[in-house]
Amino acid sequence: MTTKFVEVSLAHKYRTTLPDGSISGGPFHYIEHGMNMKWLAIVFAFLMMLTAIGTGNMPQINNIAEVMDSEFSIKPIITGSVLSVLLLLVIVGGIKRIAKIASALVPAMGIIYITGSMIVILDNYENIIPSFQLIFSQVFTGSSAVGGFLGASFALAMQKGVARGAFSNEAGQGSSPIAHASSKTEDPIEEGIVSILEPFIDTLVVCTITALVILSSGAWSEKHQNNFDKTSTTFVSGSYSEESVDDINELRYFINNLDSEVKLFTGTLQVSDGVIAKSINDAVTILHKKSIAEDVVIYTNNPIGESTDRYEGSINIDDGVISTNGLSLSGKSLVHSAELTAVAFKSGVLGVYGGYIVALGLLLFAFSTAIAWSYYGDRSAAYVFGEKSVVWYRLVYVACFFMAAIIDTEVVWNLAYIIGPLVTIPNIIALIILRKEMKSMSDSYVIKK
Repeated sequence: MTTKFVEVSLAHKYRTTLPDGSISGGPFHYIEHGMNMKWLAIVFAFLMMLTAIGTGNMPQINNIAEVMDSEFSIKPIITGSVLSVLLLLVIVGGIKRIAKIASALVPAMGIIYITGSMIVILDNYENIIPSFQLIFSQVFTGSSAVGGFLGASFALAMQKGVARGAFSNEAGQGSSPIAHASSKTEDPIEEGIVSILEPFIDTLVVCTITALVILSSGAWSEKHQNNFDKTSTTFVSGSYSEESVDDINELRYFINNLDSEVKLFTGTLQVSDGVIAKSINDAVTILHKKSIAEDVVIYTNNPIGESTDRYEGSINIDDGVISTNGLSLSGKSLVHSAELTAVAFKSGVLGVYGGYIVALGLLLFAFSTAIAWSYYGDRSAAYVFGEKSVVWYRLVYVACFFMAAIIDTEVVWNLAYIIGPLVTIPNIIALIILRKEMKSMSDSYVIKK
């Protein structure tokens, strides 16, 4: 919250008016004019162009496509195609159209999602206190194996928590100051104060509500039928069972990159009618999303990547990964991300309508997020290459938006984890260097008031 307050206040102070009368601002302006380091401002703007695509764009449509497929059986390629066209139509209208669309979508999204969340939480009211106890009791010890969940380490929980938290509120990335700089507020500090609410509501309130929905429903530790992501699927040698404490411990060490006797499988497996032959089934265990996969079926894919017929023949596994092309897997395992939230919503009184709420809420939220990030990216492109480059950046932005709808979820999120922190580095350096100026601005505002 403090980070957001500082970066927004500085962006507002150093904003500039463009020849067409519009206002431009953001970290690249306070880095250039406040620190006199244009080269660093260019580095930041270039990284922001990448970040807009890698975190504000691709994960959004990937989540939308995933949940639309699971809830309405709409193929990702269809979701990606339709929303890509809509995205292009919106962003060519510039900041005014973006603000108009976002101001209509975000409140609707919030009302729908929070209402549905409270219904699920109240339906599982007896699990509210145990859910909080689960969070705090295992924060330093790592999560124990529960249901289909093999357990996690403190390091993994911290890594994922910080990464998703930073992704959620964007504080320190320098993205939202680009939008705040165009506000009509006259005093920079007042705009900074308004921005404090964003990470509070977004992360502390909404993300906590989501956590309670998932934990109180028990969906986080239950296996569900789903299509497997290739990068989340691992073949290991030997037969492991969740009934064995020793097996669970070994697999837990393995998935948390600790010392373990579990070995990646390399070899050839025979598949009949989509199922690995029983005669060699004991030679391999399939892990998906940190759980032992069950009822696994292997399909052949058509040219656009959709599973069609059950596979017949042999498959090659190299270091735990399928090297035979044109195949996809489905079965029962843990699920993650938007799909997990949808499952949690459907588990109680809302039934199938709970999944619809998540799908609709996610569609509105993620699409409006992609719209906003397009503005951050094209302002950065304009700063580095000039206004004429904006149209080309928007075309690349929309193309990446479409591609992310049909590629592996794990690949998209790993890309976001890598790119997101990079843009934060030059921005945080600027905030530290300009700290005295920020304090002077804040003190003057207090005196004035």
